[in-house]
Amino acid sequence: MTSLSAAAGNVPALSIVDLKKRYDNGVEALKGVSLDVEPGDFFALLGPNGAGKSTTIGIISSLVNLTSGSVKVFGVDIATHRDAAMRLIGLVPQEINFNLFEKPYDILVNYAGFYGTPRDEAGPRAEEELKRAQLWDKAFMMSRTLSGGMKRRLMIARAMMTRPRLLILDEPTAGVDIEIRRGMWKTLKEINTAGTTIILTTHYLEEAESLCRNLAIINHGRIVQQGPMRALLAQLDVEGFLFDIDGELPAELPVIEGTTLIATDPHTLDLDMPRAMDLNRVFEALAAAGIRVRSMRTKSNRLEELFVRMIAAPAATSTEASA
Repeated sequence: MTSLSAAAGNVPALSIVDLKKRYDNGVEALKGVSLDVEPGDFFALLGPNGAGKSTTIGIISSLVNLTSGSVKVFGVDIATHRDAAMRLIGLVPQEINFNLFEKPYDILVNYAGFYGTPRDEAGPRAEEELKRAQLWDKAFMMSRTLSGGMKRRLMIARAMMTRPRLLILDEPTAGVDIEIRRGMWKTLKEINTAGTTIILTTHYLEEAESLCRNLAIINHGRIVQQGPMRALLAQLDVEGFLFDIDGELPAELPVIEGTTLIATDPHTLDLDMPRAMDLNRVFEALAAAGIRVRSMRTKSNRLEELFVRMIAAPAATSTEASA
């Protein structure tokens, strides 16, 4: 019989096999998602709005019922041993969902008590987590007086009160400024370094590139790419540039072998070219076609470039990079 003892073996922190979800209205949110997250990993689950991220997170955290497939947390099946699996998980949702008229210290202690932690143990643990979140000086103030960034950090502290082995963060830095966001990154790195496996969903792709070692990109209910961050980014053997053009572009653009050149508007060119290629070849071809470049700039960061490519690919495509 599966039990918490199964969590001690050499098994993935999260194992999802052929996960499908069809809602009562006929919408097929997940079409056979499979992925593994190893213990101790910092893993990014990325995708555009409506791709299936929230449904996947909802199923893992037992807030949404699956249609078929399996989900195991450290070997514990969420369908057959829900309570045991949930004791291994900490969830930080997108929405602020604590009582704003409670004090942070009470929020943490009461949350731990709900999961069976004695109060004499929960008190010191709440102090520890509030200090790690840099909120100890706010511990006995009404939570409604906290800033948006403080409320986000309080939600992470609350999730850590049960000492989860798997921490799920659903857009944890949404709406906070870059300084607060980077402070939260530091806290999350400390939590991960201490041994907690983290799964992150985020629309800030530089956040995923900075924090995560592995990732999966989901689109239209399918995983379209997954693997180690470094291996996936290494696939990008091209460079991207945007050219601002003097005057209007001609009706037909020059064909430059080995490159992709498109007009994004009458005054802007979008170029993808091999990294080993001499950029002077491009300028010579543009000049020969009567196109004068006023200025140029590199395109988005590497992960954003990969992300855009993957979600633009046909939904049926599913590839995996090797380590």
